[in-house]
Amino acid sequence: ADLKIGVDLLYGTGRGYLDQLLKETGCEVLALHGKLDSFFGGLPPEPAEEQLAELTALVKKRRLHLGLAVDGDADRFGIVDADGTYINANQVVSLLTEHMMLTRSRQKRVARTLATTHMVDALAKRRGLKTVETPVGFKFIGQELAKGGCLIGGEESGGLSIVGHVPEKDGILACLLIAEMVAIRKKPLTNILKELYSQVGPFYTARIDFHLNKEEKQDVAVRLKSFSRKKTVLGERVARYVGLDGHKFIFTDGSWLMFRVSGTEPVVRCYLEAHARKKLRDLQALGHRMISK
Repeated sequence: ADLKIGVDLLYGTGRGYLDQLLKETGCEVLALHGKLDSFFGGLPPEPAEEQLAELTALVKKRRLHLGLAVDGDADRFGIVDADGTYINANQVVSLLTEHMMLTRSRQKRVARTLATTHMVDALAKRRGLKTVETPVGFKFIGQELAKGGCLIGGEESGGLSIVGHVPEKDGILACLLIAEMVAIRKKPLTNILKELYSQVGPFYTARIDFHLNKEEKQDVAVRLKSFSRKKTVLGERVARYVGLDGHKFIFTDGSWLMFRVSGTEPVVRCYLEAHARKKLRDLQALGHRMISK
């Protein structure tokens, strides 16, 4: 497809792998940060939007088809579209769920964690596949892949793997699959997303990290448990509550928010999804009220 691709290796173990594999397929590759640096250039070796400013600028300046990045140990991905738009992990998992269903052998199900977009469910349902919802953590996705019959598994934090591959997250694989998708579809990822939204509706996601001390975390845990028994949460009608791993409230309009108290950090994370941007903002405000009430 004669793709021109920018690759940000973030000084990590992806160097010599992601860039080299793309070159071997005939892509023109412009690589950034492809040398060893134990301090990762002074930045967190995370392929998040704020860490990929150089890659975004390169993609726009050189008019590349795509920007691909992997984190320090190359198990997570970061994706930048041709116009410089950062494609978040929920969107990538959704795009590759559709891509795998169109291009790979038939399987019975897909897997995602509790905190990952329900767009995966909507896309899978259209093609008759079941969605398995797992606790947070890729080891649970890996278990579903290892059972067999699972086409793809992903999580909102940037982990993904597929049938026939190792049951562990692989950022290099995810980047290669995105490049393959662009090569086949011959259009930007944002255009493909718009097409999918027209079929299953839009999905907007966000995450809020509440930094709390030990006592505050304990108070919040008690408060959230009290909400779990209610049919209405601060004015929002609850259609279903899931307590598998944290506290997930699914509302009657299909929007949802989920709280998960970290066991290792002084953080309570709130994951949110809605079908309209205004509703997402409303849910963000609701999340703050639930924590602070």
